[in-house]
Amino acid sequence: MTKLNEKHKRFLEQPFVGTVTTLREDGSPHSTIVWVDVDDGVVSFNTAYGRAKPNHLLKDPRAGVLVVDPSDPFKWVSVDGHAELTTDGADAQIDKLAKKYMGVDEYPYRNEAEQRVTVRITPEHITTSGLDS
Repeated sequence: MTKLNEKHKRFLEQPFVGTVTTLREDGSPHSTIVWVDVDDGVVSFNTAYGRAKPNHLLKDPRAGVLVVDPSDPFKWVSVDGHAELTTDGADAQIDKLAKKYMGVDEYPYRNEAEQRVTVRITPEHITTSGLDS
């Protein structure tokens, strides 16, 4: 297994959005913007069941996330691997991400009808630029 080093982790802890790519049932890529979390060497993001990303990942767990420094497009981290979905801690994670990205203590767009899910991508490949790794 490939591991994130300290430079990667520090970069991913910044409030830079990521582009996550999953695979549709026909194999074509589906990319969307997500808030990114990093914990215990694993990159993750938060979504809700019923949306496209978890539906795709339940059929094919391969995923990738690319995070680009908005002030320097030549500084980025890309992680791809197999994704694991869990509801454990997902509500707390969306609040943590709301703090990181919005500066608020609770995610303001919570929909009680949705079940939040954390998607954890265990790195199989890590590619970077501009981090002097």
